[in-house]
Amino acid sequence: MPGSNVPRGSAPGSSVPAGPQPGSPPRDLIVPDLAAVVPAGATSAQITAISQLQGVRSVLAVAGGRVSIGGRTLSVLGVPSGFRAWAPPVTAAATGVWAALDDANMVASPAAAARLGMRLGSTYRVQGTATVPVPVTVIAPLGITGIDAIINTQVAARLGLPAAAVVLVNAPGADGTTLTREIRTILGTGASVISLIPTVHQGTLPIAAATAGRPSTWLGLYQDSAADYCPGLSWTVLAAIGEIESGDGANDGPSTAGALGPMQFMPATWTGWAIDGFGEAGTPDIMNPLDAVPSAARMLCADGATSSGGLSAAIYDYNHASWYVSEVLDLAAEYAREYP
Repeated sequence: MPGSNVPRGSAPGSSVPAGPQPGSPPRDLIVPDLAAVVPAGATSAQITAISQLQGVRSVLAVAGGRVSIGGRTLSVLGVPSGFRAWAPPVTAAATGVWAALDDANMVASPAAAARLGMRLGSTYRVQGTATVPVPVTVIAPLGITGIDAIINTQVAARLGLPAAAVVLVNAPGADGTTLTREIRTILGTGASVISLIPTVHQGTLPIAAATAGRPSTWLGLYQDSAADYCPGLSWTVLAAIGEIESGDGANDGPSTAGALGPMQFMPATWTGWAIDGFGEAGTPDIMNPLDAVPSAARMLCADGATSSGGLSAAIYDYNHASWYVSEVLDLAAEYAREYP
């Protein structure tokens, strides 16, 4: 069974090493499950109370509200640097996004940029309770339904956006209905709680055809491993597991439980499922992505990942935690949107 590394990593489009090599700097990856909207702003006591609810693993309070550009309305978050961990993987890995925020620029979602006809490098007069000129230099997926753009907390304050107007909650092991009720009780009747969990069906996740030869990128490795070693399994599931377990090889372990390699196999489990991938010869190497990812695909397939209703059970067998299943499926859905 794989280890217990917290989610880390980079976007899966980068090159894949043939064996253990230094990866990109790891980062925590947190999937927002709920967003509590508090127009007047949540208090510190309320935020603490939410963080202590059963099943809640992480909480982040951000500024937020509606602004306008040229008479057209946008929903905007004013975020601290810690928001990077809550962003979609491809956005979190893009250093330009966070440099732009540090420089007081706005980062717009693709949909908002298209709707408003934004031009990169242009400066717009953004109207809140005050009017502030804000450059737009980056367009990137934001991963939160209904949010058009993000700015840093300093720009948000200048625009008059209330602090702690949105409380993001990561609670993959909690019952959503119960948690929503508890959060509403803490925040009062003026607040609303929105589920951010996408509905994921195995049939909606993309299936990729195998390519000829040995894959040279993490994206190609995940796609080819699914196609060659577990036909019918979406490559996005392998990509999500690789991201969560090691950050695409950035943190190969050993974990505190003794798991190793990019897919964080326990050595005993590796013995049962290890294979040489893509025509390689010799003893399968737990640290080699070209062996580890195909071996993970083989294990998932044997556990019924391609059968009707079997994907969640196979992921659970990979790591026995309901929150893990939720985060793998959530992240797989993000990859499906980002790499159509």
